[in-house]
Amino acid sequence: MEGLVKCSANYIPLSPISFLERSAVVYRDKISIVYGNTVKFTWKQTQERCLKLAYALTQLGISPGDVVAVLAPNVPAMVELHFGVPMAGAVLCTLNIRHDSAMISVLLQHSEAKVILVDYQFLEVALAALDIMSSKKTKTPLLVLIPESDNPYPEISKTNSCKYLEYENLIGTGRDDFKTKKPNDEWDPISLNYTSGTTSSPKGVVYHHRGAYLNSLAAILLNGIGPNPVYLWTVPMFHCNGWCLVWGVASQGGTNICLRNVSAQTIFDSIYMHRVTNMGGAPTVLNMIANAPPTVKKPLFSKVEVMSGAAPPPPQVLFKMEELGFGITHSYGLTETYGPATICTKPEWDSMQPHDRARLKSRQGVQHIAMEDVDIKDPVSMKSVPADAKTMGEVMFKGNTVMSGYLKNSKATEEAFQGGWFRTGDLGVKHPDGYIELKDRSKDIIISGGENISTIEVESVLFSHPLILEAAVVGRPDDHWGETPCAFVKLKEGKNTSTEEIMKFCRERLPHYMAPRTVVFDDMPKTSTGKTQKYILREKAKAMGSLTKKNNRSKL
Repeated sequence: MEGLVKCSANYIPLSPISFLERSAVVYRDKISIVYGNTVKFTWKQTQERCLKLAYALTQLGISPGDVVAVLAPNVPAMVELHFGVPMAGAVLCTLNIRHDSAMISVLLQHSEAKVILVDYQFLEVALAALDIMSSKKTKTPLLVLIPESDNPYPEISKTNSCKYLEYENLIGTGRDDFKTKKPNDEWDPISLNYTSGTTSSPKGVVYHHRGAYLNSLAAILLNGIGPNPVYLWTVPMFHCNGWCLVWGVASQGGTNICLRNVSAQTIFDSIYMHRVTNMGGAPTVLNMIANAPPTVKKPLFSKVEVMSGAAPPPPQVLFKMEELGFGITHSYGLTETYGPATICTKPEWDSMQPHDRARLKSRQGVQHIAMEDVDIKDPVSMKSVPADAKTMGEVMFKGNTVMSGYLKNSKATEEAFQGGWFRTGDLGVKHPDGYIELKDRSKDIIISGGENISTIEVESVLFSHPLILEAAVVGRPDDHWGETPCAFVKLKEGKNTSTEEIMKFCRERLPHYMAPRTVVFDDMPKTSTGKTQKYILREKAKAMGSLTKKNNRSKL
């Protein structure tokens, strides 16, 4: 078409940096960040601090495209770094606070971070990581210490504190008239997130400004976040950039309630004190809330909207949460999809019986508004499976909120995008209404006597047991069947039952071949994002040895 032109008047690369710039005007005097009893900032102050931070980083030698790492929990500095680092043109790498020094050293080396900002609580871990790098003659990043806001150097001697740059002093050297270095191309990287993996093969997922912008807005819609929300940070900001809501909350001029430690007590206290409207959390967090003792629970002033992700939440947990007055929206996604990528909700479900509604809400649903498509496909033929709720295939995504690729790993990137879709490695089915439902990770599916067993289905039954607090199912090697379901369970405090009773409970609700043949009472090893580390449980199950053919057959 003639007479059209693409110019600065009608095209600006999308970037979530713009959310802060707008909020500093529209919500100038509204509270942006609350932390404990000592920290409160307005959106205008937050913009000024982020500009100063960006300037200070450039004075440390940070150039566009450089990586700036951070090792910190959900404290105010984490919010500021999500804006200040990209405003300097750099790439933010948020490190998992559960990692040990060996892993941190590998990730710092792989990312080539030039600066690492470290919360005081994790200083020793970071210093040990830098020592490992030094011993290998690897260049180490400059360390900036983030002290606790109401106690500048807890657990750190003043002598040692003088060895490092300090966060507030760094901001103090900045200028709030700094000109933000916006991306020239909206596909420029904004953040680097590492997936779970071994120290020998880290997978760094690269996000671009466009995807971060779009997924932030999608997450706002997913979580029912309206104007002036009060958002409680129970999702780690280091995980998928807080499901992109660190940027998203800013778009609505919301108030970030920062929590260093997450517990049922701190959650209920924060909701009561700050009139929280929205929060998020893995099923582990939901389970923590649902099973909190009566002395901890406080009445809600109004419904608190909660977005749940990570592992599929058991219907029983969703039911309990709704009973307490929380509104639950289940979303599904991966680090490679900027966090949430689907939504599972329908208005007509509101009139259903609570248990039936909870069962449907535990599915993964359909793609959100910023994701182009999601499908269940045969991984070989790439044909869509029938929408019969039975035929299993691999979950695949396509859209602008899929990662740019894996840093320095072209082979893994090519494999992930083979066939023109992002292959998740998750197995699922498609229902007649088009909503998808996960059945398992491809590596977690149990094949027993030629039958596929979904550990998610078995876990759902276990969670419905009135005495069980947490449950996870893995395959246990078996001489006759190849492998059989092994259930690891944690009982509610003060409760007791037997392995035989739990197995009987499952057999009454599942086909016998799906019911656990082994029950182990134990705590669940978890990642910092609340996911059960099944590889640890698989090793435990493997070490237990296989049952004899005779014992297996006697339990049929």
